[in-house]
Amino acid sequence: MTDAANLAKTVALKKLNREFTQKEGRELDKLGQMKEIFDHVLPQLGEQWNGHMLTFLTRQSLSRAIYYQELYQKIVDVPGVVMEFGVQWGSTLALLHSLRGMYEPYNHTRTIIGFDTFEGFPSLNSKDGGYSDVGDYAVAENYVETLDQILALHESFSPLPHIKKYELVKGDVCKTVPQWIEDNPHAIVSMAIFDVDIYEPTKVALEAVLPRLTKGSLLVFDELNCKHFPGETLALQEVLTLNGLRLRRHPHQSFCSYAVYGD
Repeated sequence: MTDAANLAKTVALKKLNREFTQKEGRELDKLGQMKEIFDHVLPQLGEQWNGHMLTFLTRQSLSRAIYYQELYQKIVDVPGVVMEFGVQWGSTLALLHSLRGMYEPYNHTRTIIGFDTFEGFPSLNSKDGGYSDVGDYAVAENYVETLDQILALHESFSPLPHIKKYELVKGDVCKTVPQWIEDNPHAIVSMAIFDVDIYEPTKVALEAVLPRLTKGSLLVFDELNCKHFPGETLALQEVLTLNGLRLRRHPHQSFCSYAVYGD
């Protein structure tokens, strides 16, 4: 395939299955080849299939796991729940469950709560830049029930599995997060992960959790300084101002940033 053809393919695939991508055509082709091999090999892996899946873990996916490992280590001595706004298929939630099982298996107060419509963006604001569409990042119908089952299985691999330490909250973040905060007056937020990408739910969620943060809590942003999702930066600017936080980044994550509250 010529360079011009690859460029055309890249432009055409700015939206891949209603998700934004910056992968170019050749990378997508290689990932497709990897998936074909994976689909062929998976039935042959037997009972050790989960461990052997590391064979197919790419640098990019491993980098994200390392990033969240380093973030989680920063909150082990901070009390409170972990909240993720924007769950989609649940990869980060599942990773957080594993990290809790590794670093604090007996801390049954470290509830991990995921908020999502599971139907994609319910609406958009003019501050979102016009790159997104309503319904982007939707998952399969009724997937929230499947994800609940997956998280329950993850929980069963660690101590105290009889205590449920996760929650999935389905619905518009602009409504569900303020209601959850009101319904849970005990909750301190040790880490809040903002991955809804767009302006209004980011702003509403940020405003809702601020009174529940303590010095040392983490604010984690997935698309700061990203021209395709300007709403996230604008929401942060309006609520806390950019020069009011010391933002940090990880060398393996281009758009991800975090701040230690009170630092």
